[in-house]
Amino acid sequence: MYAQFNEQFAAATRQFADTAARINRLALENAEAIVGLQLSALEERASATFAFFGEATNVRDFDGAKNLWPRGAQVARENVERALTTGQDVLGRFVKVQESVAQIAKGQFEAAARSANETVRQAQDQFEQATKGAAKTAEQTVNVAAGKAAK
Repeated sequence: MYAQFNEQFAAATRQFADTAARINRLALENAEAIVGLQLSALEERASATFAFFGEATNVRDFDGAKNLWPRGAQVARENVERALTTGQDVLGRFVKVQESVAQIAKGQFEAAARSANETVRQAQDQFEQATKGAAKTAEQTVNVAAGKAAK
């Protein structure tokens, strides 16, 4: 009985460890992709911003500064747009990973339910066999006792 319990416990532990490893791998891959997205966006926007600052350092008069304002507004708008786009991409990736984790968890619950149902069926079969055996033994005992009483 203890061996069966230990075997079931070890199987459940292995299954849990495998599931946790899959979920961790998904989370790490997602984190890597998110960091890559954010770094590329940061690099792109930093390059554009520093290019704008380079242009701004070359301005020597008021007319040059006046002409620089639209370019500054465009760089700022592009920075905000890129930040929003990156945020949406990150959120989309996060949702996909959470859906994958939910599917894995659903599969684990279904597997556990199947395993529990199989264990219950096995226990019922063993109980029925034990009951039939006990009933036969009781019937034989009654027949033997009735035969002795009749003599």
